[in-house]
Amino acid sequence: MQLKAEPEMAGKVVRCPGCNTKLSIPASAAPPPPPSGLPAPSGLPAPSGVTPPAGDEFGAEYEHGGTAPASAPEQSYSYQQKERGGWEETDPANPNPWLALAIGAVASLAWFGIMFPFGKGALNTAPVDTMDYMHDLFLERTWVNYTETFFFFWAVALLYLKRQKLRHQKDAMYLDVLPAELGNEINRENVGHFIDHLYGLPGRLRDSMMVNRIRKGLELFEIRQNNSEVSNMMSAQSNIDSSRIGGSYSLVKVFLWAIPILGFIGTVLGLSLAIGSIDLSDMTDMEKVMKSFGQVTSGLGTAFDTTLLGLVLAMFLNFPMNAMSKSEDDNLNNIDAFCNEVLLPRLNDGGGVAGGDTGGIMETLVKAVASAQKDFLVDLNALSKQVKEQADNLDKRAAAHQQRVDAEFAMAMNRMREDLTNAVKDSVKSTTEYTRALATGIQSLNNLLSELGGKQIMIHQVKKKGWFSRD
Repeated sequence: MQLKAEPEMAGKVVRCPGCNTKLSIPASAAPPPPPSGLPAPSGLPAPSGVTPPAGDEFGAEYEHGGTAPASAPEQSYSYQQKERGGWEETDPANPNPWLALAIGAVASLAWFGIMFPFGKGALNTAPVDTMDYMHDLFLERTWVNYTETFFFFWAVALLYLKRQKLRHQKDAMYLDVLPAELGNEINRENVGHFIDHLYGLPGRLRDSMMVNRIRKGLELFEIRQNNSEVSNMMSAQSNIDSSRIGGSYSLVKVFLWAIPILGFIGTVLGLSLAIGSIDLSDMTDMEKVMKSFGQVTSGLGTAFDTTLLGLVLAMFLNFPMNAMSKSEDDNLNNIDAFCNEVLLPRLNDGGGVAGGDTGGIMETLVKAVASAQKDFLVDLNALSKQVKEQADNLDKRAAAHQQRVDAEFAMAMNRMREDLTNAVKDSVKSTTEYTRALATGIQSLNNLLSELGGKQIMIHQVKKKGWFSRD
């Protein structure tokens, strides 16, 4: 089995990812000679004096069990396509929850056993030292602390099993899945040999995200001989693996949510216990009162300790979970980089040969135009939807504004009508009073004239005195 290693690992002793035995990486590994009898890239004769490069940027090649570089055996490319059924793929990210449950239960019991000998003080008394406080925190509180501890170790067990799966995925990255001696490019003549090489890898390591993705890509290329289809399939498989990894943290996130919630439940229970234990019915009995206050402090201690334990365990669980998530994302990015930078550039579907298969080019162009048109229609529909929403909002605002104007106008008209009515009423009232007073005056005048009807009124003219007149 051939493996790959980074250049900085030269001369170091490592363990084989397949059989776990120690092996030494060669201090200097010369590139293998070009394979004999292989067609040059794109089917054209190789220029004289030019040696095709061997290996790739992901590291030098070496053989398991030796220090010499791998030699290039002669290959015959009269290949007959085989029927392959693949292999059973296990979940690369989701660990067994029941196995994690068993590990978490054993770890919880072991932890409680470790904490048990450190109990020194009596129950509901002040702790003697730090270890006594730890004993009381885990073993002498309510059932909430036991549940928080169990959930914490269950989540840790899930992360441990995920770590093992991640280590398995990283070990598969050392495999030489695309050996250079089979060809510097992958075409329709030699793709079968590359697939057979993948089927010859150790069963434990070939069941990995990288090998499975490369196998599916090569098998699709063997049938279709179309680089764009292989690239699309690789991208879709990358999205599937990313979604699978993201979903594998669902149960851990549930525990990360449940542990502090249990702490708050313990707080409520402790406060209920503290309040329910208050007994002030007989204030003269000091012993009874002090005992009641002792139960109150015990309940408060339970309330605060359950919340403290829940928050601390949630914090300790959050760090490894995020570190594991980042490691898995980095590993997935490495697989994507290998497929994009090593596998896809080596695929040759004959599209660059003059007079070659133009059907693949036309199909690619048609798909590209269809995809661009589809994107344009999707964007146009989204833009139309936004314009319609804006128009509907404008209509709603105009209707609301019109309703407000109508309401304000109606209110103003009502106020003006009321003011005019009040003014008319006041004017009519004033006119009525004035008319009544005028009628009274006329009646008085008539009475006076009636009294003076038979009498003679003498009018004497008084001579006006001048400035120099005498009396």
